[in-house]
Amino acid sequence: MRQWLVVYILLLLTPYGVAKQHHPPLQFPEQLVIARHTFFDFGPPFNYYELLFVRAKSGGALVERILLTPAGNVCIQPAKVETSSAVASESVKELLGSKNPCDIADKDLHRELKRRKKGLVFSGADIAIQVQCGNEARIIRADILDKDMFDPAPNTPPNTSWTMQLLGSLDKLLGPGVMDKPIFPVADQDAPTAKVDDSPALADVNSGKYDDLFVRILGATDKPSEVYRASHILPPTPSVRLANVSPVKPETSNVPQYPPLATLARIEGAVAFKLDVDADGKTSNFTLVSGHPLLVPAVQDAVSRWRFPKEAAGQQIDGSIEFATNCPKAK
Repeated sequence: MRQWLVVYILLLLTPYGVAKQHHPPLQFPEQLVIARHTFFDFGPPFNYYELLFVRAKSGGALVERILLTPAGNVCIQPAKVETSSAVASESVKELLGSKNPCDIADKDLHRELKRRKKGLVFSGADIAIQVQCGNEARIIRADILDKDMFDPAPNTPPNTSWTMQLLGSLDKLLGPGVMDKPIFPVADQDAPTAKVDDSPALADVNSGKYDDLFVRILGATDKPSEVYRASHILPPTPSVRLANVSPVKPETSNVPQYPPLATLARIEGAVAFKLDVDADGKTSNFTLVSGHPLLVPAVQDAVSRWRFPKEAAGQQIDGSIEFATNCPKAK
């Protein structure tokens, strides 16, 4: 009994004791996968899903991004997949800000995640960092709230702040991202949908490898694999056709291009008009009979280049050009 008492006293007097033995710090990870679900209270689209891959390479790090955007309006905002990559001169450790994610305590992460319950969140980003820590695979969670992004004094907790700094560094490397997207779709600026053959990571997305990371861990409503497959479904193509021209057919009768703004607004229908034929077969005196104002200028410009046979000189022509978006009607 006396021996046990002596041992107990020695443990109390020892600065760290047996329970506080020093464990060597875990080695910095050489690679990590970051899942980011960015959501907005305006749209569509309201959600964006990103996968960021960071891997060590000689002299720095390779950073890749896959951005998946679900369909808004299937006719003008189809689902889309975009990829980008960059080589950083910094090492993975330097990109991490010399902070080892394996050393972040779970209790600290849980404490920071509780912030979301204290008020309404309209926009923000849910983050999951997947990293190998020794023999254990860990997921580091962080919620970036709208006040963290837009409030001048957000009081963001340390681990969430570190996550934002890491993502900011990666976004700077990779170029324009979600926050740089135009409010309205601009076809000329839209990147083509990436194909599964372009990257092994895309093959993993297609197979559903990261679905659980977004749906179960981050609570997202869309599966990346489904967004990827939807991105390969081509939207309906708007059409323009010459519906009627009489009593004389033109020798040259090109139809106008569908005005982009009219396509965006899903405006369709016929533009009816009258015009006169000059002695040399050219058209003049365009008169609108009916049609939407956004469609009329394109029609007037197109028919101004029509040419009729000389025997049609002096006649008045009735014409009609029909525009159709070919979009399914909204229910």
